[in-house]
Amino acid sequence: MEFIQSIDWMQLLRCFVVGGIICIIGQILIDKTKLTPARILVAFVTVGAILGGLGIYKYLIDFAGCGATVPLTGFGANLAKGAIQEVQSSGLLGAFTGGVKASAGGIAAAIIFGYIASLIAKPKIKKQ
Repeated sequence: MEFIQSIDWMQLLRCFVVGGIICIIGQILIDKTKLTPARILVAFVTVGAILGGLGIYKYLIDFAGCGATVPLTGFGANLAKGAIQEVQSSGLLGAFTGGVKASAGGIAAAIIFGYIASLIAKPKIKKQ
């Protein structure tokens, strides 16, 4: 019972709401535009990287926790953060290696779970 009392319910709500809003934006883009899911994915990662590089996304992470770090925008922000840190410690080469180092766990998980999903799912091409 002690575990239940230690949950920060407001943080959980903020996490859920912010993550949900990011997902809603993605769903609207899928439903209302002719953008392919791959282009939407790239757009989310790019927006996250830009906001992360400018230091803006940090405030959303501080507010929403995993609600901001788990979606694709959080992955982009993590790439930018890792690249910036590595450039500061290793120089220009860090721009290419830092993002991958910072996101290695997420990249590995995406590859593994993506492969598993490809074995289970039957993908369909979006009608234009």
